[in-house]
Amino acid sequence: MMKKLALATSAFAMLAAAPGLAQDVSVKLGVLNDRSGVYADLSGEGSVIAAQMAVEDFGAEEKGITVEIVSADHQNKPDVASNIARQWYSEEDVDAIFDVPTSSAALAVHEITREMDKIFMNSGAATSDLTGSACSPNTVHWTYDTWALANGTGGAMVEQGGDSWFFITADYAFGHALERDTTAFVEKSGGTVVGSVRHPFPGSDFSSFLLQAQASGAKVVGLANAGGDTINAVKQASEFGITQAGQSLAGLLVFLTDVHSLGLQTAQGLVLTESFYWDLNDQTREWSARFEEQAGDKPTMVQAGVYGSVLHYLKAVEATGTDETAAVMEWMKANPTDDPLFGQGEIREDGRKIHDMYLFRVKAPDQSEGPWDYYELLETIPADQAFRPLADGGCSLVEEAAAQ
Repeated sequence: MMKKLALATSAFAMLAAAPGLAQDVSVKLGVLNDRSGVYADLSGEGSVIAAQMAVEDFGAEEKGITVEIVSADHQNKPDVASNIARQWYSEEDVDAIFDVPTSSAALAVHEITREMDKIFMNSGAATSDLTGSACSPNTVHWTYDTWALANGTGGAMVEQGGDSWFFITADYAFGHALERDTTAFVEKSGGTVVGSVRHPFPGSDFSSFLLQAQASGAKVVGLANAGGDTINAVKQASEFGITQAGQSLAGLLVFLTDVHSLGLQTAQGLVLTESFYWDLNDQTREWSARFEEQAGDKPTMVQAGVYGSVLHYLKAVEATGTDETAAVMEWMKANPTDDPLFGQGEIREDGRKIHDMYLFRVKAPDQSEGPWDYYELLETIPADQAFRPLADGGCSLVEEAAAQ
């Protein structure tokens, strides 16, 4: 289950003392995710490659920092995720865990991390509760969340006239949070939710759920699921003629790898929200080309988020000269984030990392100019509007800071 990649390293490597450089600091990072199931393509081995690229691009070895990366498959199960996290922290001296798609697994790792006073840099999970009601001083939520997805895709669909919704929702923490947050945006915008149905996670047969969505008469069928579940649902919706009959399909969490699997003929017209796309600018194109050489595919926003979060973590280790949790976390929140994939941003006191989000539409086949040319940019959502306002999340850390 576990695989080790030793990076950047001989324990004997040291540099002459220099100001601002961490000297002879060793850190151990764990990349925990789905390596065999419905989220393996959007996370999986690609996230490990992204973490390794961050270590190499940072120049850890040259800066006197020894980095080891371990990885494991949590199988999308909270109990497996928490057991691995506890073992890593207590027996293997892991300093920080990265990625962790599947919100139920992420919430479990989130609690173990708080209990054991380590650091959790989440990229893969979506639930906005990580920086809301369940917020922790030990967790940073890097890439996206259900509030940002609802704000982007949900808000756009209502503005375009999709004012009645029916949800097909993955029956676990992520799906529940995404349906909840999108419902709030739909109703705030004057729309209504006429019904919803929850499907087992993971799911394969969506026929009965799609029939209920058709019968509801809703203008928008919202898919509050992800990865293989979304792929299966979209394929079967096409077979059922959902969009041909006049209903719109909203993929509330769609990844580049999902569109690649579906093909443009099936996925065309989907409106979606992401925090990263390989073809945004010269920097994202250059990094994504290097990633593709190793991984075989273009990166998803989850894999990009692992890169960015590892890079910021290593900057904190260098600046503080330690892997001690409080010092590293304090530095990460006190200093701006800046990397080639997300640009400049910040980490708020609730642990939410702030950056621009993007609203895309999937291109029709005749609009695509080459491999992986899948998205048309509709709107850039500025960082200060992309995520839930700090005061609205119910995070105790924010309330404590305000009381001081």
